[in-house]
Amino acid sequence: GFQNRPKSLKVFVNPSSHKKEATHVYYEQVAPIFKLADIKTDVTVTEYEGHALSVLKECELQAFDGVVCVGGDGSVSEVAHGLLLKAQIDAGKDTDYIPTPVKAPVPLGVIPAGTANILAHTLYGIKHAVTATLHIVMGHIQPVDVCTFSTPSKLLRFGFSAMFGFGARTLALAEKHRWMPSNQRKDFAFIKTLADLKPEECELSFLPLHIPQEDSHENDRITLLFLGSKDQWHKIQGHFLNVSIMAIPCLCSMAPRGLAPNTRLNNGSMALIVVQNTSRTEFIKHLKRYASIKNQFNFPFVETYTVQEVKVQPRLKSGFDAKENTYLNAASAEGNYPWNIDGDLMKEAAEVHVRVHPRLINLYGVNTDDLECSQATCNCI
Repeated sequence: GFQNRPKSLKVFVNPSSHKKEATHVYYEQVAPIFKLADIKTDVTVTEYEGHALSVLKECELQAFDGVVCVGGDGSVSEVAHGLLLKAQIDAGKDTDYIPTPVKAPVPLGVIPAGTANILAHTLYGIKHAVTATLHIVMGHIQPVDVCTFSTPSKLLRFGFSAMFGFGARTLALAEKHRWMPSNQRKDFAFIKTLADLKPEECELSFLPLHIPQEDSHENDRITLLFLGSKDQWHKIQGHFLNVSIMAIPCLCSMAPRGLAPNTRLNNGSMALIVVQNTSRTEFIKHLKRYASIKNQFNFPFVETYTVQEVKVQPRLKSGFDAKENTYLNAASAEGNYPWNIDGDLMKEAAEVHVRVHPRLINLYGVNTDDLECSQATCNCI
């Protein structure tokens, strides 16, 4: 049978996500299936950013078998963060410093109703609310790695993926134009950031994943470079157009192979993808590769690493261009170095330390790698 089938769920619906379709998706497509499956639900329609987090902090989670979020990647990220933060509070952990966080107490279900829907694509292979709902109803559980993002003094949040540089600047610009329709806003921000393409000067420190020698043949060639000291940190200083740190493959319609195709949902590692400064033309070629079957990392200015920890330390740039100097100094003074964490904008001036924590949360869904490998056939026709 389905021993993980839920009987009671806490549901969060973000009515503002994407085309404001989440409420319709839930009540027209999802709720009827929950009712047929005799699943009791307690629904919160969020009214502001951070609402789900506030509710989860006070929620008695033992009353539910799982939590469900209907919305985009930002909404799901907020609920996942709240679920894990609640687990640390209940365990009596210091929430400013959590080197070894405890697991989330209940699984999280993702009903896609956003723009990119990266988590839904990664878990189900498709953006489809009914497919996601059926995985929840049948209790398909998939353990997933989670990252902590912290400064030297405090925990910033839990998350699955992050971008610093181009991916974050694009999101920051899009957030300033929320009066525009969603797709137009994102297209405008992408084109404008590409037109004003600037590298970020920073220092990257990373701790490569230690692979036992006997398992090394199963891993990519980058990992094989770091079979040495278990605790040997590596440093890179320079000008980077984009830095991606991802604990999951991050599949979406624009990147069917994933933004980080060399990582997995729960292999205990993160993909660190570093794009060095290059021409706009070459950078566009790199971005275009994400939509194709070609290797998007096969460029001399792109480096990939398999890591367990990363530290990103922005450096104040200096230059002779008055306009550029004004912009950069203002950004640094305000702590305005944007981060894109699971589609949510975060601004931080200090060093950000990213750690991966294996299988920290259970999500309703499957490992799409297993689906691709299965040879199931149907003889009913």
